[in-house]
Amino acid sequence: MRVSSQGVTVVILLADPDAPTEIAQRMARILPDRLADKSGQGQRFDVEVVSEPFTAGTEDPPTLMRRIVERRSAENWDIVVALTDLPLHSHRRKLVVDLSHENGVALLSLPSLGGWRLQRKARRAVEEAVLSLASPRATGAEGAPRSQPPLGPFVGRLAPVHPGPVDEEETADLRYVASGPRGYLRVLLGMVRANRPWRLVPGLSKALAAALATGAIATVNSTVWSLAASLSAPRLVIAMVGSVGLMIGWLIVDANLWHRTAEGSPEARKRAALYNTSTVVTVGIGVLVCYVGLMVINLVWALFILNDQVFASMTRTPLHPTEYWTLSWFVASTATVGGALGSGLESDEAIRAAAYPKREQERRRVLQDEHVD
Repeated sequence: MRVSSQGVTVVILLADPDAPTEIAQRMARILPDRLADKSGQGQRFDVEVVSEPFTAGTEDPPTLMRRIVERRSAENWDIVVALTDLPLHSHRRKLVVDLSHENGVALLSLPSLGGWRLQRKARRAVEEAVLSLASPRATGAEGAPRSQPPLGPFVGRLAPVHPGPVDEEETADLRYVASGPRGYLRVLLGMVRANRPWRLVPGLSKALAAALATGAIATVNSTVWSLAASLSAPRLVIAMVGSVGLMIGWLIVDANLWHRTAEGSPEARKRAALYNTSTVVTVGIGVLVCYVGLMVINLVWALFILNDQVFASMTRTPLHPTEYWTLSWFVASTATVGGALGSGLESDEAIRAAAYPKREQERRRVLQDEHVD
């Protein structure tokens, strides 16, 4: 059991494993000094990180808040701020943060902070939440906040975030939510960042091997030279979009990444649409990174292997820099189709592990099991 010392406020960052824990550990190094400076009341703070899957089995904010309150009471902590990389919903709105001044706890959904400067936004959000919970002026006689604290990272002239409704029986007494198209985009970008799509590239080793082999063979094929030389820019763009789209669709279908919900409520359908959109964007970014890499490798290979006279005799076109670029572009599209076929050699678990963080994998397994039952 941990009890606060005289004059020291114990702040616990209760973080889901993986990315939330990493974010919490980085901010915990500087939070005590920043909180002491900002409090302006001579307060001292002791900040610690506790990593545990407190969101396991549920995405319901009231349930999560009750869990956090129970955890705080059991350990006798002063303030608990919980961080999760799950996108949470409340009253058909996307939850940003829940606060309970009476119980000294807060719940922060990291995807709601967007996809840019996440570490900085999360630190500022935690600072504002802790100062709000620690302030003696924040609560009235019955524990409800007298005024809504100006949480800087959330509310601004262009921010799609505003106070949200809280039911009387809920633990939270103050809530901020995101709504509208900008709020949707903000949460979507946060989810994509949490998925870390760049990890998909090494996760597709067999697909990349098939794509590289296809590209190497296509680059020395005279028929491919003639086709590339005869294609216009619009057709090259169509070939690129088609091959990338085929790769994205194949990965999602083959690895069963598409989210299905057994619930028929509008909120469940919107939540499923948000998850599926983040999946498409995540996989799309990973495939585009692979595509650009293939194009660069094919260009280097073409510069090394092609002969001006042989190319001109086969295509009746001089081998200029434009031809190198056009050939590499077309071959990248062809190789991506080969990579899509090669991706069938990857295990579903390997692709899911590359596309999603550990917490998201666990959430999808639970939902899939529920759907089967």
